[in-house]
Amino acid sequence: MQPTNNNPSPSKPPRNSGGGGNNPQSGPRRGGGQGQGRSGGPGGRGGKTQPMTNSLTTSRGQAVRAQRRSQQDAQRIANQYISAETAPKARGRANVVDDSPRLKIIGLGGMDGGGSKNMMLVEYLNDAVVIDAGVDLGVDLPGINYGIADFSYLEQIKHKLRAYVITHGHLDHIGGLPHIVPKFPAPIYGSKFTIGRVEEIFENFGLPMPDGFELKTVTMNESTHERLKIGEFFVELVGVTHAIPGSTCVVLDTPVGRIINTGDFRLDPNPLDHEKTDTDRLIELGKEGVLALLSESTSPERLGRTPSESLLEPSFVDIMDRAPGRIFVAIFSTNINRIQMIINAAVHHNKKIALDGRSMMSTLEMAIRHGFVRVPKGTFVPIASVPTMKDTDVVIVCTGGQGEPSSALQRMANGEHRHVKMKEQDTVILSSTPIPETGNDALIGAMIDNLTRKHVHVFNHVNHELLGVGPLHVSGHASREEYADMINMTQPKFFIPIYGAYRSKQSHLELAVEQGIPRANTINAENGEIIALTADKMESIGEVPHGTILVDQAGYIVNNVVVKDRVLLSEEGLVAVILTIDKKSGNLLTSPDIISRGFIYMRDNEEIMNGLRTELKRAVQQRFKRVDLDRFKAELKDHIMHYLFEHTQRSPIVIPVVNIVTGGGGGKPADQGQGRKPGAQQQPEAAPKSPEEVAAEQQKRFQEMRARLLTQDARVD
Repeated sequence: MQPTNNNPSPSKPPRNSGGGGNNPQSGPRRGGGQGQGRSGGPGGRGGKTQPMTNSLTTSRGQAVRAQRRSQQDAQRIANQYISAETAPKARGRANVVDDSPRLKIIGLGGMDGGGSKNMMLVEYLNDAVVIDAGVDLGVDLPGINYGIADFSYLEQIKHKLRAYVITHGHLDHIGGLPHIVPKFPAPIYGSKFTIGRVEEIFENFGLPMPDGFELKTVTMNESTHERLKIGEFFVELVGVTHAIPGSTCVVLDTPVGRIINTGDFRLDPNPLDHEKTDTDRLIELGKEGVLALLSESTSPERLGRTPSESLLEPSFVDIMDRAPGRIFVAIFSTNINRIQMIINAAVHHNKKIALDGRSMMSTLEMAIRHGFVRVPKGTFVPIASVPTMKDTDVVIVCTGGQGEPSSALQRMANGEHRHVKMKEQDTVILSSTPIPETGNDALIGAMIDNLTRKHVHVFNHVNHELLGVGPLHVSGHASREEYADMINMTQPKFFIPIYGAYRSKQSHLELAVEQGIPRANTINAENGEIIALTADKMESIGEVPHGTILVDQAGYIVNNVVVKDRVLLSEEGLVAVILTIDKKSGNLLTSPDIISRGFIYMRDNEEIMNGLRTELKRAVQQRFKRVDLDRFKAELKDHIMHYLFEHTQRSPIVIPVVNIVTGGGGGKPADQGQGRKPGAQQQPEAAPKSPEEVAAEQQKRFQEMRARLLTQDARVD
C-alpha cells in the first residue's frame, strides 16, 4: 500500500488565512456546485446527508463569526504596516506618471508615526531626488525587525532618479538605503560623517548586494556652502546641531523655486563639538527667497527651547566622583558628542574605558578615523580585560539605554555576557530617554527594576533631580520656540511639516500660522500624498503607491499575509489534525493525531481532546466516502473549528491533514490523477501475500509515514 499525503506545504499560509479558498463559509462554495454547508450532498452523489455533528450547543454561525473576528483583528494589526501591493487601491492613485511642469513633493515615509522611515521625494519633469531613506524601529510584530517605506513608486520613475541626499546618519534616515539603492541605483550625497555612516551600514548589511552593484557616494562640505548640480536641481547642505555629527539641512534649488528640508535639528548655542546651526546661512537663504520649508516635527508641542548639551558633562564628572565601583554608561552609539564627554570625564578621573556593542564599536571606530572624536592614547581597554581590573579604574560604555532585551547592558545585568557580569555596588548611567512613539518606557522601567534588585545604583535623566545630579540627557530635537525661529529665519512662502506624527505636524502647522504664514499656504500631508507646487500655488493632486515593507531579523522582506498568520498564531494558536484513512474501507487506520501549539495544553485538557477524536472518527464514518476529498477536508476544518469554539470560546488556526492509504501493495496515491474511482489505473497484481505479511507491511509503512509527519507523539504533548 502507498500513502497519499495531502498535507499543505509548510511554507504556505493556512487555508483560512486569506478568508476564502476551500472554506465552505466563503467564496463560491457557499451557494452552489458542491452543496450548502454540511446539509447538501456533492453534485452527482445523490440526496441529502446528515451533518457531521448534532451535539454542539453553539451555532455554527457563532463559531464562524468568532473566527472571522480573530482574522479581522489580526489583519488590522498587520495593516498598520501594509505595503502598497497589499493596500486597497484608492481613487486618484497616481499610477500614471504626471509630467506636468510642476514641482512635486511626496512623503513616501515619515509623514506619520513619529517620523519613522523618513523618506521624501522631490520630482520635476524628468528629474527626481530622494531625501533620506530610513527605517521604522518601532514595529511591534512577531519576527519583524523594522519597516521601510514602500518603494513601489520609484519603480515607475526610476529613469528620473538622479540622487539620494541624506540629512544625517541616524537609522531612521539612512537604514532603508541598503534595501532601496541597489534596486534603484544613484549616487548618495551627504556630509563627511553621514557618508561614513552610510558606508558603514552597507558594509555591515547582512545580505549580498546584486551582481554589478557599486555603491557611489559624494561627500559634501556643509561649512563652505558648496552647491552641486544634480539634473535640473542644485543641492547645498547647511550645518545644523542634532544628536549626531554632520547633521544638515538640505537646500534644493529647483526650476520652480527653492525648497529647504531641515532634517532633524535643534538650535544649541553651545554644542560640545562647536557645530552650531548655521543660522547666518539660513537667514541669507531666507532673504534670497524660499518657496517651501519642509520642517521636521518631532516635538513642536514642547514649550520653550531645548537645553544645551554642554550642561551634561559636569553631571558625568559628578557621578564618577561618587561611584563606589564600576561605572556602566548606556548611550546611543551615534551620539558622538556624548561619548566624547564620557571620555573627557573618565580621563579626568584617570579611568580606562571599555566599549561593548557591535554598533558602538563600528560607529566609534569610524568617528575616530574621520577625526570626530579625540581619544588620549591608552584610554581604551578591551572588554575582556575588565574582570581583571580594579572596579574603580574602569568605565564601560555600551548600548542598551532603551531597554533592548539583547543589548550589551541587559546581557551584563542578566549574567549572560561573556566577559562582564554586573554586581552589587556597580553604577549604571542611562544617558537617554525613551524614543517617542516606540513604547520603550515599559522596557526601560523593567530594566531599572531588575538592576535595582541587584543593588546596582541607577542614574537616569527622568529622576536626576531626585537623585541629586545634573541632567543626563537633552533632546536632539528643537522645542517650540526653535521651530518658530526656523520659520522666521527662512521666511518660506509655503510650509509643509514633515517627519512627525500627524498631531505633531498639525501643531507645527498652527505654529507656522502664528508666525504669519497664511493657512492656505500650509498643508498637513499624509504618506503618499502628492503636493504640487508652482511659484504661486500649492495643492494636493492625488497620491502614489505607498506603505510599509516589513523586514525580519536576517534582513529579508516579509509578506503581509505571513505577518497576519503570525499575529493569529500569537493570539489564538494552531491545531493540526492528522487522519490516516484506508481508501477502500473508508475507516481510520489509527486514532487521529492532534497537535496543539499555542492553543491549549493537551495534558490539562484530555477530555476536550478525547471528545475531538470521537468527533473526528464519526466525521470520517459519515462523510469520507460521500464527498470528494477537497470537500471533505473543508468540512473537516469547519467542524474542528466549530467543536473547539464550543469548548474553549477560541478560534485557532486549524490545519487538517488527510492521508489516504491504498491497499493491495501497488496502488498509486489518491492525489495522482485517480480521483476516487476504485480500481482505476491499477498496477499488475503481484504474487499474493499472506495476511500476516500484508499486516506487517502495512504497519511498517504506516510507522514510517507517521515518523515523517510527527516530531513527537502529540497525544502526550
